Amino acid sequence: MNESVDAAQFAFELGWKLRGLDTALAGGGWRRGGLGLAVRARPDGIGGAWTAVGDDGVRRETRTADTADEATAGVQEAFGVMGWRPQPPPPPGWQRFTLIHCPVGECPPYEDARYDRLKAEPPRGCVPEEVGGYFGLRCERPAARLLDAVADACAEVREGYGLLMGDLGIEKLWGWSPDGTDGWGAEIVGQLLLMAAERGPELGYSVDDLARFLRRAAGA
Repeated sequence: MNESVDAAQFAFELGWKLRGLDTALAGGGWRRGGLGLAVRARPDGIGGAWTAVGDDGVRRETRTADTADEATAGVQEAFGVMGWRPQPPPPPGWQRFTLIHCPVGECPPYEDARYDRLKAEPPRGCVPEEVGGYFGLRCERPAARLLDAVADACAEVREGYGLLMGDLGIEKLWGWSPDGTDGWGAEIVGQLLLMAAERGPELGYSVDDLARFLRRAAGA
């Protein structure tokens, strides 16, 4: 086996080991709740309650609630961080997603002037929001499937404001969930497709080239 193959095999195995470590840590319940804050949530084993413990290196706070998310949010709020709570699912026939503008090699801040008009007149069903320091749109729009809703929103932003929204906020692209056309797995697929739509033309590949690649590679 040559050196390039050995290196590729090592990188593959290392990636899977790191993924397993990340999964193990997540299973233990550690969640980042803000700068310097780590939160660990564990089931109490009595009545289905959860207890979360937060530590920012200076002090420690503990909260107990019916769910891990609620206990974690309580700890975050005790440290002055906005607690995250899951939203109820959107109504049937509606899709909920987040679009972020972070072009490869640039990623302008939320305050950039190019977003002023988009902030003042966002697409229907979308609300401008700072996401990790970047410009984002939290959207809830009618569509039969998630990718249909994402494509329509991206087209409106591109045609009306000249911006290509190339990010759905998915960080761990190797993750997977076979949860149908509107779940987390679909968000991962959408993220990959948006990245290809943005980066392919930077390399000289047209949208037609990318579509032809998908058809050929998938045997469609």
